Amino acid sequence: MLARSLRHRAPVLWLLLPFLAGLVAARILPRPVPIPPIAALALVCVLASLWPLRRPVPWAVSLCLGLFFAGACHYQVTRARMPEWDELPPRQTELCLRVERVFAPKPGSKTISGLASVTEASEAVGEIRGQRVYFSLRPSRGTTLPLRSEELGCVGILESLPPNADTATFAGFLANSGVNFRFTRGRVLRRVREPTAYRQFCDRALHRFSSILNAGLEDRPELSAISRGMLLGEVGELTAEQNALFLQSGTLHLFSVSGLHIAAIAVALHFAFGILRLPRWPKFAVSLAALWLYVDITGASPSAVRAFWMVLLVEAAYALRRPINPVATLGLSALVALVANPFQLFGASFQMSYGIVAGLLLLGLPLAERWQDKTALFSEVPKVTWAWWQHALVWCQRAIAGSLGIGVATGLVGDIAGVLYFQLFTPGALAANLVLIPLSSFALWSGFLSLIAGLAGGIWLSAVFNHAAALILFAIQEAIRLCVAMPGAFVRGQFTTVSLGFGAFAGLVALFLYGYSTRWELRRGGYWPPFAWTALALTVAVRYGAKN
Repeated sequence: MLARSLRHRAPVLWLLLPFLAGLVAARILPRPVPIPPIAALALVCVLASLWPLRRPVPWAVSLCLGLFFAGACHYQVTRARMPEWDELPPRQTELCLRVERVFAPKPGSKTISGLASVTEASEAVGEIRGQRVYFSLRPSRGTTLPLRSEELGCVGILESLPPNADTATFAGFLANSGVNFRFTRGRVLRRVREPTAYRQFCDRALHRFSSILNAGLEDRPELSAISRGMLLGEVGELTAEQNALFLQSGTLHLFSVSGLHIAAIAVALHFAFGILRLPRWPKFAVSLAALWLYVDITGASPSAVRAFWMVLLVEAAYALRRPINPVATLGLSALVALVANPFQLFGASFQMSYGIVAGLLLLGLPLAERWQDKTALFSEVPKVTWAWWQHALVWCQRAIAGSLGIGVATGLVGDIAGVLYFQLFTPGALAANLVLIPLSSFALWSGFLSLIAGLAGGIWLSAVFNHAAALILFAIQEAIRLCVAMPGAFVRGQFTTVSLGFGAFAGLVALFLYGYSTRWELRRGGYWPPFAWTALALTVAVRYGAKN
């Protein structure tokens, strides 16, 4: 009998995969291709796919080519980079910046940095109006961090970023984020426009949330910092030792707002509004509005926004009373995210988020079901005759087999991505995450209840929930400390070339898709190809002992 996790179809992949390939092709080309011919090719191919054809092959080829050229065209249009900018020398200029994102300042730093869009520029560089820039500014004395939507008049050094910078550098991160310019050594001259009322509300709410989560933990600032990092994304307050511990153990994702956290909050909201017996559509609207408000208050990081889109699709399926197709939901959310911002594709956050979820859905769940069936207890005894201890043993067996299947599958992605992006191979991450992910969920729910109690005026109850979360976080931190201290818990290493690392990552995801499409049949390789591919990549293409 076909496993339940293998019954899903995802026609949206016919749109996503060629569109994604077009984005990659446009990114790696040394010179941008003129937009009109690409747009014309995309239009012709898409129209050809709409022509009533009786043969599936010409239809598939024309559709894929149309989406491929559409992806390449979308990248070029969104990047909006002029070739002459490559020769633009650094110059001092005055700009008006609308703040889009502010990075957490380092302790003791006297500058603020982030991403902004240029609203006004001097005549010499007037063509950069509307461009996104990275800024590093020294604020006026006594001023606070700027808020999103705030406009600042600044003077500083403007320089063009290389279009294809090394992905391991900060310039590469900016280029992969669609940023063409860097504005550094700047100084704030004036405040052109105040932030919108909504952004001011979000800032006040963030400070209110932070004070609630700190209630009762004033004497344990290190645990309070972890709690606020998990719930509010304030990872800048983690100490250097904590950052090193979480990175070396492969558990850093537990302590910043990401898909895991948004999913946990979504489950809590769904459960809470279910208790209130809200009708179906009001519950859908209110829960999503509350979830988006939480995402926006905590900074609307790209990973949190992507997770919100996935939750929206799942909640829509519940509201419409349609069966949930997780594979199609994953593909559709990725397509929506890339249409909204194609540069996400080239960031570590997007690749790791969707790679891990793809591994979970395409390999982890089928493998978990197979291991659960192969290790089933009392399969020859009628279930109605089981004693309580037999039910308990079967529950433990299924939980362990299921967790191992999912953990091993997602661990493959983490192994390659960890070496590619962090130059760390963490073989102990699988065992650590199997134990710590459930524990971190309890800490998240404790923090969520603390926020609810604090907003309702019960700050004493918030302190109780904060202490419960702190107890869990202390156990997590000490467990990680013991894990990292074990020999072989992490090994420094890096791919011999960056292209080999990206090739290994893309090949692993391709094997996930191939195996799922063949239902992991043994005559077509079974479950072994992804494991063999990962072992080959980590053995042949990685140089160990390399320093960061």
